[in-house]
Amino acid sequence: MKLFIDTANLDHIREAASWGILDGCTTNPSLMAKEGRDFAETIAEICDIVQGPVSAEVVAQDTEGMLREARLVRQISEHVVVKLPMSWAGIAACRVLSDEDTRTNVTLVFSVNQAILAAKAGATYVSPFIGRIDDQGNDGMGVLSDIITTFNNYYFETEVLAASIRHQSHVLDAVRLGSHVATMPYTVMKKMIQHPLTDKGNEGFLRDWATVPGDGIEATVNEFLSRRDKAAS
Repeated sequence: MKLFIDTANLDHIREAASWGILDGCTTNPSLMAKEGRDFAETIAEICDIVQGPVSAEVVAQDTEGMLREARLVRQISEHVVVKLPMSWAGIAACRVLSDEDTRTNVTLVFSVNQAILAAKAGATYVSPFIGRIDDQGNDGMGVLSDIITTFNNYYFETEVLAASIRHQSHVLDAVRLGSHVATMPYTVMKKMIQHPLTDKGNEGFLRDWATVPGDGIEATVNEFLSRRDKAAS
């Protein structure tokens, strides 16, 4: 599974990239507005940091407008994935862009029917919004599962990108179902490493290590290497 971060916050993206596990990034107009920075410069910086797929969303609502914006946005970086809304205008734009070998991400997907349309239009990614489906009292993971099953049945090349992830359990469920990608907020990604038994175990190791003779690993290893080198010379 690929792990994407869902944010336009450069500090959070840099930190996640420093962990060595970040595969890509998704943004949207709301996330961009939250940062209050220039759109193009922000996307360019994100692409430089991530060095992987970065979804940048168009805001035009008609097909021709989407195509104009997409053809500009894709020039920012080779890593840009044009993000399109789930609408007939978005599907039409997706088809044209896919035929131009432009990678696309169809967003705001809430049903299998919508996902099928995106795949038929050649989308690189389709983004079902798991958390928002749950918010309506429906089964987000059930929709995700049905999309994955449908895509596997018909060998669609479109990758399923689980979005609107709210907590670590969403990530785990998406993994179990076989989602190609999970995109999540910085807070969720950071919490993935947490477990109380890990903290307890590390505390025990450090407590026991305090009884080991010597002045620490660096000092004792350097002393050992020095003695070994002298003995060999």
